[in-house]
Amino acid sequence: QVRLVESGGGVVQPGGSLRLSCTPSGDRIIYSIGVMGWHRQGPGKQRELVAEITPGGTPNYGDAGKGRFTISRDNAKKAIYLQMNDLESEDTAEYYCQAAQVTSRLSETDPVTYDVHVWGQGTQVTVSS
Repeated sequence: QVRLVESGGGVVQPGGSLRLSCTPSGDRIIYSIGVMGWHRQGPGKQRELVAEITPGGTPNYGDAGKGRFTISRDNAKKAIYLQMNDLESEDTAEYYCQAAQVTSRLSETDPVTYDVHVWGQGTQVTVSS
């Protein structure tokens, strides 16, 4: 199946910044991807939407991502990014990359498959003084 790999997480002090990246990984050939986005899950909290972005570059921010975060997309690299500024302790969470409507196949001789929903393994963001 399609795999997504996140990177860029780490430990920062309040007010600091981080830039998260997400890109597909593995042997599959990916032809198209629909909406991609970021979700997060903090300690003792449910997973919530941070931001999503369409193939055309239209963003949609959840309550967790409004104001201080900016999502962007590079269709050539099939990657998305999340610029996080002025981080607060409440932003501490595991951040997950998501991709929807992924068209791919193992090789040119294999059948094309469609993955409705794909999640990455997550990257930890810790904001602490």
